[in-house]
Amino acid sequence: MNAMAPIEQVVDMIIVGAGISGIGMAVHMTRECPGKSFAILDRRSQIGGTWDLFRYPGIRSDSDMHTLGFSFAPWKHEKSIADGPAILEYLNEIADEFGLREKMRFGQKVLSADWDSKTALWTVVTEQDDGTSQRMQGRFLFLGSGYYDYDDPYDANFPGRDKFKGQVIHPQFWPKDLDYQGKKVVVIGSGATAVTILPAMAFSGAGHVTQLQRTPTYMVSRPARDGIANGLRKVLPEKAAYAITRFKNITMQSLMFKRVRENPEKAKEFILGETAKHLGERFTESDFVPPYNPWEQRLCLVPDADFFRAINEGKADVVTDQIEAFDAKGIKLKSGKHLDADIVVTATGLNLAVAGKIAVAVDGKPVDFGHTFNYRNCMFSNIPNMAGVFGYINASWTLRVDIVGEYITRLLRQMDTYGAVAATPVLPQGAEPEAVNAFEGFSSGYLERAKDRMPKNAPSLPWRLNQDYRRDRQDMRQAPIDDGVLHFTRARELVEA
Repeated sequence: MNAMAPIEQVVDMIIVGAGISGIGMAVHMTRECPGKSFAILDRRSQIGGTWDLFRYPGIRSDSDMHTLGFSFAPWKHEKSIADGPAILEYLNEIADEFGLREKMRFGQKVLSADWDSKTALWTVVTEQDDGTSQRMQGRFLFLGSGYYDYDDPYDANFPGRDKFKGQVIHPQFWPKDLDYQGKKVVVIGSGATAVTILPAMAFSGAGHVTQLQRTPTYMVSRPARDGIANGLRKVLPEKAAYAITRFKNITMQSLMFKRVRENPEKAKEFILGETAKHLGERFTESDFVPPYNPWEQRLCLVPDADFFRAINEGKADVVTDQIEAFDAKGIKLKSGKHLDADIVVTATGLNLAVAGKIAVAVDGKPVDFGHTFNYRNCMFSNIPNMAGVFGYINASWTLRVDIVGEYITRLLRQMDTYGAVAATPVLPQGAEPEAVNAFEGFSSGYLERAKDRMPKNAPSLPWRLNQDYRRDRQDMRQAPIDDGVLHFTRARELVEA
């Protein structure tokens, strides 16, 4: 059926995903390659991606919106740590401003993408909501589908879960209008999702919320409102105020990360000291001192100290233990203690999905991304005319989206200059660089579980996914497109072949 489906459209670029990555790429195409056509495909019914999917209480950014926002679209809200609805509003405004809606096709689940070197085209097969298939062709394919599995979150397989008489909920599939008023809630996990859900439920009517964690995480409190940003907006034009705030936040974040890595013990002492100040006598080493150094996993942001306030006011608590089994009334712990619960939220993490689980092939040969190398933070060895985004672990996702968008539009203009129809980062067999851990120094579970499926990293550019935004920005803006690694195929070569 797929092979017989007609070609619906041929465009210069097919963008998969109408979330932050796809919208960012679409705006860069609109601004920097105005003569080129593109289409945005998304399996969902509206824009937003992650921010449309996740609907759990308190859903918010864990980065400030002056860096999670785009370089070309100032963040205008008073709060710099924004909730999900405000982020969706921001993305919708951008879609309207740049006329992106007419390019979007919803209810389109991308199943496969096949590159044909004879025609220099990607053929993308999509499945509609009614089960029928369509095909579209594009000269370039951009994967903006995010980094995790929308269908299957990580399942820790806790024993006895079927015996529990209450509700078990994963944040990725939050029920609409869940009634938790006056109920005992246990949130399993210690990452950003758990740290967000606990205060949100505690301050909106839950009887009591317990965060059950196997190990603590580092938490950093900061105001939800950026006083400097809001002050600048009162005296400067919107774009100027935004640019200054963005530069300030990028610089401060980069300096903080480097200082933490250079002197982890001092950073640990400072972060834990601040946590202890917030919690007073409720601070305990077993619940708030992680067994790893800061930034080996992403720091958890606590806006306006809401997590700590929930604990101090007796609305919530933290238990550090391991699960032995669920039973009818809650969770039995290996320490012998029992946590009674009406609702259990399993904020135990996500599964990472490579290339949006799309079956990618080049000239009929399936691509195993685990055998490719990253190229220039966005392309993949020996795969023509394809790019994607995997955001920063130590900074805002959107920072990578912006520099990748700039780079890819530079590449497309260079291809036009050359009369080229394909650009391939060529890595000959036997000439592969040493492969190193793409996320060296980071121990997050979702990265560990997927490391064998992710593209490989070399010790140095261009064959790596880097974690230094300021260096990457300079490299991707200034490094020559024709760097001796990219191979350009001219249109005449196709005719001659």
